[in-house]
Amino acid sequence: MATVWAMDLGNNSLKALRLSDERGVVEVTGFDNIQHGKILNGSGVTAAERDELTALSLRRFVRKNNLSKDDVVVCVPSQNSFARFVKLPPVEPKRIPEIVRFEAAQQIPFDINEVQWDWQLMTKAGSGETKVGIFAIKSEVVSSALEHFGRENITVRYVQMAPMALYNYVLYDRTDLGRSANQAIVVLDIGAENTDLVVCTRSTVWQRCIPMGGNAFTRAVADTFKLNFEKAEKLKRTAPMSKYARQIFQAMRPVFTDLASEIQRSLGFYKSSNPNTKLLKIITLGGGTKMRGLLKYLQQSLQIPVERPDSFKRLAIGPGVSAAKFHENVSDFGTVYGLALQGLGLARIRSNLLPRSIARSMAWVSKAKYFTAAACVLLLVSVLSFARTFFDNANYRNKEDIRRGIESIINTAEQARDDLEAQRGKGADSEAIIAKGFEPFKYRDVVPLLIQSVISTLPNKKNNPEQKGLYEAFAKGDVKEVLKVPRKERKQIFVTNMSVYFTDDIQKAQFINTEEIIMGRRRGGTGGEFYDDEHDWVDEEDEDDEYEDEDGEFTEFIPEVYGIGGDEKVVEEVKSGFVVAIAGYSPYKNIGELIDPVGVGDDKSKWGVVTRLLNLDEFFDGDSLFELYKKSDAQHFGFEKDPVSIGVEMEVEHMPAGIGLVDVRFEGTTTRGPVEYREEGQQVLIDPMTKEIISKVAELDESGEEKVDRSGNVVYNANDYWFILNLKFVWKDAPEQIERTEEVYY
Repeated sequence: MATVWAMDLGNNSLKALRLSDERGVVEVTGFDNIQHGKILNGSGVTAAERDELTALSLRRFVRKNNLSKDDVVVCVPSQNSFARFVKLPPVEPKRIPEIVRFEAAQQIPFDINEVQWDWQLMTKAGSGETKVGIFAIKSEVVSSALEHFGRENITVRYVQMAPMALYNYVLYDRTDLGRSANQAIVVLDIGAENTDLVVCTRSTVWQRCIPMGGNAFTRAVADTFKLNFEKAEKLKRTAPMSKYARQIFQAMRPVFTDLASEIQRSLGFYKSSNPNTKLLKIITLGGGTKMRGLLKYLQQSLQIPVERPDSFKRLAIGPGVSAAKFHENVSDFGTVYGLALQGLGLARIRSNLLPRSIARSMAWVSKAKYFTAAACVLLLVSVLSFARTFFDNANYRNKEDIRRGIESIINTAEQARDDLEAQRGKGADSEAIIAKGFEPFKYRDVVPLLIQSVISTLPNKKNNPEQKGLYEAFAKGDVKEVLKVPRKERKQIFVTNMSVYFTDDIQKAQFINTEEIIMGRRRGGTGGEFYDDEHDWVDEEDEDDEYEDEDGEFTEFIPEVYGIGGDEKVVEEVKSGFVVAIAGYSPYKNIGELIDPVGVGDDKSKWGVVTRLLNLDEFFDGDSLFELYKKSDAQHFGFEKDPVSIGVEMEVEHMPAGIGLVDVRFEGTTTRGPVEYREEGQQVLIDPMTKEIISKVAELDESGEEKVDRSGNVVYNANDYWFILNLKFVWKDAPEQIERTEEVYY
């Protein structure tokens, strides 16, 4: 089990990645990408300012993350670094370090006393040849990098070159590298100032630092448009959205060409030294890859497939880590991924360029605390051993009563266990009862299906294709297009309330109380039960089964007494279903034609809502779960309508709630025309979308007063009509446990 923080302190931002293998897989348990206040190597940024910006980013990172229990791995930039793979002459294994030191002095192009270097055996023992990798970087570069971390009390365990970290990432994560030593993948890490080019095979790695990165594009924009560095950087990043995009990309085109040429020259040199190696693809990383058009240009120029990864193939996302945010930063995390793999011991290149003096100090410090802890533990164990012996002896003699109590508790527990097993044997019957009680909940989705079926029969572009444009304009909120159709010609129905309840006997079920619809809220229950005005339960199920005789006594309703059905006793299957109340309004001039037209027959173009409900099987291609129940019987079907009104007491009392918005409309002013119009406005209901008047309004005479008929009643012009539609639907596939057969008299 291990966790490690890997950190890459770049010119543009601080990238950090925390990996863990404690759950058997390598997974991300934390990450950060902190942008510096400025680009460190930007124009006009002094050395002191760079140090301060770096320190601020590190402090922000330390405040957000706890590093006390994790190893820390950092990287140093590729410039002034060195990596070489050499074959050693056949020697005894114990002499390899001596030969490597000699080779290092010959190969490293700096004074060996001025560099931090390390080596690693690259071949397995007994393979017939000895190949080692020698890695070095100037001591001043390492010291400068470690100084930033030391100021923030961050203890660094490993230091690695950025190109070698990229190589470790490719070998571990990229399965497309293949097994052949003659196949290679090229990694391009385009940073702010430099671009690392790393050619990776299964057995070797070749690197080159190209002194050209994202800042080169920024400087090209700055020179072309005569801007300072910060403004040019902002313009470069927003180039795709800028109206000057063409001019910006034209300014950067020479840099595109120079970068592609440098990469081509480097790969050409590698190919000349390794003619049998095939370059499979180029993987691009770093902030520079986000520049629009760069990857496509490189692929066209180099004639090699270019890819920017959007995820890591062998890296899992741990709990509590935002996968979406992590994948936004994948192209910046290639280097820290390779560093973290080295910290977990999963990397191919394991060289450590940490100065040896620091490594030795850390080793002794880490060992010293273990020595001290071991001595303290030994002393403590000795003291506790003697004390425990005396304590246990005395305690045993004093706990005789407790031991007896424990024995009694154990016996009680064993008896309870036996009782528990006996009760478990009865559990099957109880579970069956519980399961039966939960059966109806399997069908809770049938009500939305019923509502969907009802809504699909309303006027729409499928049911009324002649007004398709109206429905599409309404759906888009295009008021001008809607107003092109005269209001009274619009075949629209607006539903303001729909109430549904289930009943296991559709024949006896009562309609939902109209008052509930008018008040705009549902207060009903299930079956034939409703709330009365005082909110008490009223069972209306058997109201029709009794009548009050002359003496005021209630007598059972017997059909034979009233000549209904004679002596014949009819048995009808009791059907389960739903009682539905739909309320709303319509601007159409004949609302009855939209809802329940008469004599339309099989002419589907003239069908209304009720006609479609009567033909649900045909309307849904023979696959409807529901059937409209006894539409021709007033006991099971009801339809009432009236003009939409406001301020007319009796009519408003019966109108459903939720229709229109209240507004005040003025008929004129006192200063225009030969007639004095009244100044006060008329309160009306208006369409929430089109602002048209939908309530009936009083007619005005030539003097601006309301017209009255001979009886003295105000004369009104009707606009929209409200409606309440009461229906019953048989649920054709009702579950068996709520179906039954009873005797019903007709």
